Amino acid sequence: MPTPGIHPLAQANVLSLIAESGWVAKFVLLILFAFSVVCWAVILTKWRNFRLILSQNNTFQEIFWSGKSLDEILHKSHHLTHSPLLSVFRFGTKELQKASHFEGSHLSASERAEQFYRALIRASTQEVAQLESHLNWLATTASAAPFIGLFGTVWGIMNAFQGIGSAGSANLAVVAPGISEALITTATGIAAAIPAVIAYNYFTSQMRRVTTDLECFCQDFLALTQRTLHSSVRKGS
Repeated sequence: MPTPGIHPLAQANVLSLIAESGWVAKFVLLILFAFSVVCWAVILTKWRNFRLILSQNNTFQEIFWSGKSLDEILHKSHHLTHSPLLSVFRFGTKELQKASHFEGSHLSASERAEQFYRALIRASTQEVAQLESHLNWLATTASAAPFIGLFGTVWGIMNAFQGIGSAGSANLAVVAPGISEALITTATGIAAAIPAVIAYNYFTSQMRRVTTDLECFCQDFLALTQRTLHSSVRKGS
């Protein structure tokens, strides 16, 4: 049995600390819990997506360099639904079809090549923008969660000082409830922020890898289609 009049802090677990906290601390913990749930949902989804993207990009590059024609590449890679390279390739083939059927243009071969390259860059930029979606939530969680927890810490310390003033003494029974609120909100804020920081840095590095692959692919695709662009110019002249 705990001693009467003394808060049983030594016997309390995390759940009891939460149950004994004030409404402000509980509200702070609820916010941090919501941040953490959304953060982990984004982490798991992005981890799965990037794993598929990198794997399918590698597969598509093998098909692209071994393919004999654009139609053959499209046929062999139709199942790679998560590959941004395939999406850019499909967009590029449509642009080539437009160029091959367009007559009467006064653009030179170099101007058409530049126009085609800009179209590829626009397509790759759209793919990158889709991959970056929801990453800002990880950055927000990483930066905001510690400060939200700090707010709960400050509030708990304020309650502790109010308890000291009301009781007229600074014994453990008076100080412990406010300090426990402060400690649990601080710990929860840090626990929500740490995985967000790690995941954000990891996914940012994966984004740089995918972006580099897209840039290199756009250049390679342009180099391999120079003949088509030149022939379309001759047809239109």
